[in-house]
Amino acid sequence: MPYAVIEQGGKQYRVQEGDIIKVDLVDAEPGTELQFERVLAYHDGSTLKIGTPVLDDVGVAGTITAETKGPKVVAYKFKRRKTYRRTVGHRQKLLNVKITKLG
Repeated sequence: MPYAVIEQGGKQYRVQEGDIIKVDLVDAEPGTELQFERVLAYHDGSTLKIGTPVLDDVGVAGTITAETKGPKVVAYKFKRRKTYRRTVGHRQKLLNVKITKLG
């Protein structure tokens, strides 16, 4: 089964056709095609190609299926004996991308 290692938003993902991955939000609507140009490695079933640092002749395409949010991350700060407490929450916006084409 062919697979590729791509880089998007400073993170690396190992993908195959039909996989659904969660990537950081980019300015695109659900249903549009997304191209991943930074392909770091590609395995076609028999040989492995590794880029230095990227492969120029290989591309990965995906379709945006939905816009979601990640898990809530809570940051809590306090200083002892000073009555200082702060709670800050954050939820990262993500895109669900279904990989449609490798190669």
